[in-house]
Amino acid sequence: MVNVDVFAKRLQVINWRLAELYEGANASVAQQPEFLLPTAFKELGTASEELQVAVEELYQQSEEIAVTRLQAEVERKRYQELFDLMPNAYLVTDAQGKIQEANRAAGRLLNLEPSYLRDKLLINFIPLQERSAFRFKFNQLHQRNFVHNWTARLQPRNGDCVEADVTVDAVYDDDNRPIYLRWIVRELPKYQQPQKALSTNNDALFQDRPLHSYSKGEIIPLTPTCVWLVTQGVVKLNTMSETGDEILMGLVGPSIPFGSMMTSLPTYQATALSETVKLACLSVAEISACPRLSQTLLTQISQRLRQTEMLLAISGKRQVKERLHHLLQLLKEQIGVPEVQGTRLSVRLTHQDFADACCTTRVTITRLLGQLQKQGKIMFDAKHHLIVRD
Repeated sequence: MVNVDVFAKRLQVINWRLAELYEGANASVAQQPEFLLPTAFKELGTASEELQVAVEELYQQSEEIAVTRLQAEVERKRYQELFDLMPNAYLVTDAQGKIQEANRAAGRLLNLEPSYLRDKLLINFIPLQERSAFRFKFNQLHQRNFVHNWTARLQPRNGDCVEADVTVDAVYDDDNRPIYLRWIVRELPKYQQPQKALSTNNDALFQDRPLHSYSKGEIIPLTPTCVWLVTQGVVKLNTMSETGDEILMGLVGPSIPFGSMMTSLPTYQATALSETVKLACLSVAEISACPRLSQTLLTQISQRLRQTEMLLAISGKRQVKERLHHLLQLLKEQIGVPEVQGTRLSVRLTHQDFADACCTTRVTITRLLGQLQKQGKIMFDAKHHLIVRD
């Protein structure tokens, strides 16, 4: 089959032949005039035949391409109809949560035409008081080959909040970076919503409970009769090694519990890492007496367990450079906020914090972060928050 490049090469060869004939004509018109015209006509005839064949092949390929495009368009329309007719709300967003596609069911659920949903951030349809928890969940969606499922409250345009079951998975490129996210949203029937409200609605957990506020750097008291539940901000959990060095045990975000009853370490400390941290206290007796509350906390504790396993795997890396790389990826997923320049860590971590997490010295971390900054892989904003470049 011939293509445009081959066709261009054939034209180039013909031009060369004509140029040679022209030069031969100028050089030999006086010597061999009787052979010049027959040779030229023969060359031109051959070139004309080759061009005719090439043109016919291009016409044939053009017809085949037109048929293929028509078939592809028919298939696209068919899948678009299937997409629009799905009974559940289906959305496709980019890695930052901006809606790229939405079907009719999504438009009905969010009370907005699908065409108007495009380029809007999905978080705009989450109630204001629950957006912090949603961001925390969203930052965990970039884990490779992991389908996430949870129940969330949605705020349709000019409508009342609804409870919905959300299923999300990510699609990645060859460099293991998320290209887009696929969301299936199913509105829960009314009779199911009260049953799931306790496990999914933070307001139900915090209702009629006093919230305790702590500023950045403050030590949060731990008692065996209380389990703290984060409602705002991030808390750092750490212990001490035999040499007196701090060891990072976890970063606790919204809706995640922590407390002294959840560890057997003799030294265990919780420190407010955000500018403002708000906590709700759940008594151990209340948790034991309420199966639904226990089930809710079990789901959140499983997230803590996964994070702890990741930190343990990081500490097992031989090279400090590897530990720092994997720690940055973990922090990006756990406490990162997507923005234009990359993913900004929602809390400011010191070089000593990185050193404690990587089981190394602050000097080593400073040197490695400097190298990453020179390579353009990280940067710092005006408030010294670290930004991991994509």
